[in-house]
Amino acid sequence: MTPRWLYWETQAGGGVSASGGTETDSGGYRYHTFTSSGSLVVSTGGTVEYLIVGGGGGGGTNVGGGGGGGEVVTGTTTLAAGTFSVSIGSGGASETNGASSSFDTISAAGGGAGGNYNDAGSSGGSGGGGGGASVTKLGGASTAGQGVGGSGYPGGGGVTAGGGGGGAGASGVSATSGAGGDGGDGVQWPSGSGTYYGGGGGGNTFESVPGGSGGLGGGANAPTNGVGKFDGLPGTANTGGGGSGGTNGLKLGGQGGSGIVIVRYTL
Repeated sequence: MTPRWLYWETQAGGGVSASGGTETDSGGYRYHTFTSSGSLVVSTGGTVEYLIVGGGGGGGTNVGGGGGGGEVVTGTTTLAAGTFSVSIGSGGASETNGASSSFDTISAAGGGAGGNYNDAGSSGGSGGGGGGASVTKLGGASTAGQGVGGSGYPGGGGVTAGGGGGGAGASGVSATSGAGGDGGDGVQWPSGSGTYYGGGGGGNTFESVPGGSGGLGGGANAPTNGVGKFDGLPGTANTGGGGSGGTNGLKLGGQGGSGIVIVRYTL
C-alpha cells in the first residue's frame, strides 16, 4: 500500500515536478522563470506551458529607427523526466540584432536592429524600424506572426525621422514629418495578466520634433525635448523590448532588452 505522504508528493504539481529558475506559485500554477541561462530539471514529467522571448533589437544611430521586439513563442509541450536547457538571448547593442532565446529545442529569434540614417531596418523576430533618410527607408521584415518595422520619413532640414520597431503583437508605426514612429505592442502572457513581452522601440528624429513611443512589452521611448541631442534609451530587461533610435548628431541607438523564458504547470 502506498504511504499517504508519498501519494500526495507524487500527485502534486498536476503530475509535474520540476526545479530550476525562480520558482513562484500563483493562480493555481507553478512558474519557473529564467532571466539568465540555466536548466529546467524535471523529476516527474507531464504537460507544461511555456513562454520564450528573444532579445530585443538595438535602435539605429543618427535619426535612427526603433529596434524590433524579440520574437515571442508560446505553447504547450509534454516533458519526460530529464534536464532541459534554457538559453536567454541578450539585447542587441546600437545597430545590432538581438540574440535568440531557447527552451530545449524551441527557440525565439532576436529582434531586428533599427536602421541608421539612410539605412533600412533589419529583419528579425520583429523587424527594426527604417532610419530617417533623404528617400524612404523601409522597416525590416519579421518572422511569421510578429510585427514588421515602420518606415522612416524622408526629408531634410530637421524633418526626417525614424520608424518604430515592430512588436511581437503589432507592426511598428511609420514616421511622419512631425514625429518618429511608435513601436508596435508586444504580446500579453498569460492572457489577461496585463504583462506584455516583445514591444518595439520608438523611432527618433532631429531634436526639433518628438520621438516615437515604445510599444507595450518593454519597448523604449525615443527621447527628444526640442533642445538637446540624445542617445536612444534601452529596452526593458527580460522583456525582449526594442531599444529606441538616437537623434541627429550621431547619437547612438539604445540597447535592446534581454529575453526571458517562463515555464508553468498546474498545481
